[in-house]
Amino acid sequence: MRLLNYLAAGCLALASLAAQAETVSGLYQVREPVEGQGAEARTAATGKAFETLVLRLTGDPKAAQNPALAELRKDPQQIINQVGTEAGPPESVQVEFDPGSTERALRKAGLALWGSNRPSILGWWLNDSAEGSNLVGDGQAGAQPLRRAAQHRGLPLRLPLADLQEQLVANAKQLEGSDPAPLRAAAERYGADALLAVHAQEADGKWQGKWQLWLGEQREQGSAEGADQAALADAVMLAVSSRLAPRYVIKAGASSQLQVQVQGMNLQRYAELNRVLEPYGPRLQLAEGGTLTYAVTGNREQLRAQLGLAKLQEVPVEQVPATPVTPAPGPGAAPGQPAAPAAVAVKPFDGLRFRW
Repeated sequence: MRLLNYLAAGCLALASLAAQAETVSGLYQVREPVEGQGAEARTAATGKAFETLVLRLTGDPKAAQNPALAELRKDPQQIINQVGTEAGPPESVQVEFDPGSTERALRKAGLALWGSNRPSILGWWLNDSAEGSNLVGDGQAGAQPLRRAAQHRGLPLRLPLADLQEQLVANAKQLEGSDPAPLRAAAERYGADALLAVHAQEADGKWQGKWQLWLGEQREQGSAEGADQAALADAVMLAVSSRLAPRYVIKAGASSQLQVQVQGMNLQRYAELNRVLEPYGPRLQLAEGGTLTYAVTGNREQLRAQLGLAKLQEVPVEQVPATPVTPAPGPGAAPGQPAAPAAVAVKPFDGLRFRW
């Protein structure tokens, strides 16, 4: 009965969690510029939108060239809900793909997918040009190309206020340094999962940037360039996406059947947990008090990373009682003689255990 109560109550909690969930909005909506004029150019842009979506969902730059997707590359209309245009310059197509049809097609092609629950990124982005140095803040005009690039690559980006105190912290030396402590201290009020530090400079008519990404204690870094600020922003976001995706994408052939037990559940957490576990095909097996046990299909490390985004903490695995086993009567037992008392077999909980 308790299991049924959780299932029913979880549906009611989903509405209240929608505003709190850290998900990428518009994941299946892609905007691509039209290079040229006429229907042929718009068709080409629509095809490019399909490639962008596949990269966004898989994190694999080669995924769109999968032979199993040849028909969709030729005619992506099969998985498109609608296509619109946006006046330029440059003119762009706005393509809205159908989530269900798209996911089925990609999974049928054997591709691993990255769900919509992704680490939120606080971007410290410093632009250096002939006009001076500027830390891009949330309300500035310079924020638009960064937001568009993040949306294009499927990343939930946040930007700081860039007030005077933050400008003093996020200087060029700090953004290129290896110690994220000052940036982390300044970022506490934004509650992001990851920090992105970018120092962008204009030189010889183009933009170049050095970037670093911190997610927990893990650090990634690289460099990128573009013809303008928008192109550089897209190149940086593409690089960041390619580094993050392998941690969360459920890889075909690398998954196994696992058990996940989560303690400290309530109605809101039930709905949140089901959203986080959705890419792993969760099957609720047991509800005991505030503890739920699920069967899932996935990779242990990727599952740990995904649950970490939901702020769950892993707890040590303990031994749990298995199904009681009654031993058979011994060879010398008389007919009708009672068997020995039931013995409880104990086996280790071979799964992952977390708590809120």
